[in-house]
Amino acid sequence: MSRARQPSRRTVLAVAVAAAVTGTAAPAAAGTRPAADTDDPGQAPGRPIDYHAWTTYRDWRCGTAQGARAVPGRRPGVVIGAPAGRTDYTDPHTGTTATWEYATWTSPEHRLTVPATEAVASWNADTPDGTWLQVELHGTYSDGTETPWYVMGRWAAGDQDIKRTSVDGQTDGKSTVWTDTFAVDDASTGLRLTSYRLRLTLYRRPGTRLTPTVWRLGAMGSDIPDRFTVPASTPGLAQELAVPRYSQEIHKGQYPEYDNGGEAWCSPTSSQMIIEYWGGRLTPEQLSWVDPSYADPQVCHAARSTYDYQYQGCGNWPFNAAYAATFEGLQGVVTRLASLTDLETLIAAGIPAITSQSFRKEELTGAGYGTSGHLMTVIGFTAEGDVIAGDPASPDDDAVRRVYKRREWENIWLRTKRYNASGKVVSGTGGVCYLYFPAHPTPHQRKALAAVGVY
Repeated sequence: MSRARQPSRRTVLAVAVAAAVTGTAAPAAAGTRPAADTDDPGQAPGRPIDYHAWTTYRDWRCGTAQGARAVPGRRPGVVIGAPAGRTDYTDPHTGTTATWEYATWTSPEHRLTVPATEAVASWNADTPDGTWLQVELHGTYSDGTETPWYVMGRWAAGDQDIKRTSVDGQTDGKSTVWTDTFAVDDASTGLRLTSYRLRLTLYRRPGTRLTPTVWRLGAMGSDIPDRFTVPASTPGLAQELAVPRYSQEIHKGQYPEYDNGGEAWCSPTSSQMIIEYWGGRLTPEQLSWVDPSYADPQVCHAARSTYDYQYQGCGNWPFNAAYAATFEGLQGVVTRLASLTDLETLIAAGIPAITSQSFRKEELTGAGYGTSGHLMTVIGFTAEGDVIAGDPASPDDDAVRRVYKRREWENIWLRTKRYNASGKVVSGTGGVCYLYFPAHPTPHQRKALAAVGVY
């Protein structure tokens, strides 16, 4: 489960949620910008979610580059060409200052189909030793004003050059970045994010030809209506995927420097399950740092590789998606889904999902615990439509496969607000999930991803 010793980063949004309980939320401001980029394949009508990404050679050439260049090929990307300059960076977690060459790439403006109260960026990249990257978001509000450039993450696959980190304390009085999530401070005012640009800054040690390569850069914007419950869906699929099973609980006490050890490793444990489902494997050399007496050392490696040194946890959503994409042939995104029907569409195409939810013990029959935030995998549905989950909060690997009641599960996952054990109104995640899938999906997989708004 996620860390219980401090509020979830989603819990801090409960101030706006509580305001909505006592008043009627105003509609989004009228006269917002046109719906979407003209070359955007579009989102399904009526979906309160807009995921958009830049992935093609044409995409990368359409951006504004300073020292960066687009590279074609089977997996097009953007790299450092001739650096735009040098800059010093003092790592806040080590105090070390180093000089880096850098280049930037800035996306065209993306006009959201759904003016958003929240946005989460995610990216897929290769960062050889001696390189790293930063992702920023700049947006326009429905009142015509603009956000500052918000840092959405400073990231490297390893931890020897910088400590990957989110950045706290970013706000302009209208919105705030909470770890990995941009959020309008008071959604009840009707203020929304109507468009955004993303900026990549690529860094390398001076005098080398090393470069990060970024293959996918995108963001999910959403405006999920406040709700304690969601309508019941109709079962439509009976299928189960053969996903490996890993327990976070067997890692209790291991590597406490990474969020107090395995008891808090729900996110990387879930990530490792899905990565291995797709054939991703770590080499003995990559695992050589792990104590050989520990079972499932790849889970320890996933925790280290997703750890956010500012958040002091392994549950940073984009860091998990980026970790998945370090495995050859995989890509990962953070988005929201609108229903269990969306999950059924993905499962039918062979694509499992990692979902985020929070609940009291009595709200999910058979779980045996309550949580303010927890990640698990969805790997199928029974003939009755119940959810088959790979739940890492299990005593051992064999116990990871769980079956949860459909009605209970869809509600704890899709709601945006709930009552905690103290009777206080707190936030829910509103359908957040990680999707990991092949870099070159089959036509069936591509169709399923498009059906849930991922291109």
